[in-house]
Amino acid sequence: MSDTPQARQGSYRPNLHSPLAALVRKKPVTATPETPLREAVQAMSESRVGSIIVVEPESGRPLGIFTLRDLLHRVAATSCDLDQMVMSVMSDTGLLMLNWRATIYQAALVMARHGVHHVIIVDAAGKLVGIVSQEDIYELQSGGGRAISGAIRTARDMRALEAAAEGIRRQAVGMIGEGAAAEPLTELISTLNDHLAVRIMELTRVDFELPQVDWCWLAFGSEGRFEQTLSTDQDNGLVFAAPAQEAAAVREAFLPFARAVNERLAQCGFPLCKGNVMAGNPELCLSVEEWQEKFAGWMHVNSPQALLDATIYFDFRAIYGKEELADQLREWVLKRVPSETLFLRFMAGNAVQVEPPIGFIRDFIFDKSPDFPHTLDLKAGGARLFVDAARILALASGVSETSTAQRLRVLAERGKLGRDDVQAIIESFFYIQQLRLKNQQGEVVEGAANRVDPDKLNELDRHVLKEAFKQAKRLQSRLQLEYRL
Repeated sequence: MSDTPQARQGSYRPNLHSPLAALVRKKPVTATPETPLREAVQAMSESRVGSIIVVEPESGRPLGIFTLRDLLHRVAATSCDLDQMVMSVMSDTGLLMLNWRATIYQAALVMARHGVHHVIIVDAAGKLVGIVSQEDIYELQSGGGRAISGAIRTARDMRALEAAAEGIRRQAVGMIGEGAAAEPLTELISTLNDHLAVRIMELTRVDFELPQVDWCWLAFGSEGRFEQTLSTDQDNGLVFAAPAQEAAAVREAFLPFARAVNERLAQCGFPLCKGNVMAGNPELCLSVEEWQEKFAGWMHVNSPQALLDATIYFDFRAIYGKEELADQLREWVLKRVPSETLFLRFMAGNAVQVEPPIGFIRDFIFDKSPDFPHTLDLKAGGARLFVDAARILALASGVSETSTAQRLRVLAERGKLGRDDVQAIIESFFYIQQLRLKNQQGEVVEGAANRVDPDKLNELDRHVLKEAFKQAKRLQSRLQLEYRL
């Protein structure tokens, strides 16, 4: 298959990690700058679209956009001259353009940050490929979230954002009841939570005098992997650009802002992290060089804490600010980690210590939790096994993706894992995620959000759950073989 936008079409079902070209279903309606306005409006009417892209004739590069709103406010309200050239009434400022290789998620975040409903997609040469709208993205996510995203974007205070956060949960619970699949649902939850965090930072930063340096808010853990469920606390940090001699002063200037954001996220239903994995922690508000030093330290210390830290922080991604800083940090990690074979071996050894709760004689093996007897921990003894194994295999191969499923898919594309095997593994992972989501719908006793009594499942679900655990075991066996454990 050729690597072109057109090659992405067909029966392929994209997700948030797919390139934007996967959402371009038809050729965009275009005009040249000299096109008479009458012809442009007629073309929009015939194609039943609300906008037309004005492109440079020779190169095909977008120059501006003309919309029905422009027709009402710039034309009908003034001259009504339909013979004038479209370039005289088009909008040529604030055009948001993304390369077609950018992900659908990146487009969603750009729209949220700028309060727009469309982004223009171009190829490597800057030539127009198409247009992607918010509606396209929300349709991809089973149609949910459009109204909530709008409410977040227009929120002016924390009360409105608290209401929006509750709306996210209600939307998710409704979709669970309708049988929505776990992958698009966790992606939708993560995307809306990202939008919420972005708006909190936009409202909060006006109260603080932030340093005049580039900076970026980072998400770790399940948020970093686009795998948030209904029960999640905060895992975040901050990276900034500053020389070593100025890093301490810049950090002190950022910390009050970071702590305020952490507190406001807590107001919206994201509890403060008990392990203090938050940007308001001075140890997680660091310059690029300090983050690199921290990461390098973990690679050279075989300690339980270092391995635990690596499992949390190596799933980072940018949420708000100068994304290039996160990209710079990721490039450093992906260049460094594959050569750290001893570190990867330690991570693999740590990952296989927890075995799936199935036995040769009994279907399931229950842990010794006195508070929740006869239950299985679907997170620690289920989902996490897939997450940890995928992370190690991805880091060893220089895979930049952070989501568990996407890491496995890329590994399959590179021939590191069999495609059929990967499909079975991904289906098993999301089956466990589905059970977690169903378990979290109502009021859940603290500590029980990820626990299930298999006797309360029907026979089919018990069988599928057992098979899912077997897939986790097979993935662990791959680690044991790979690192001779």
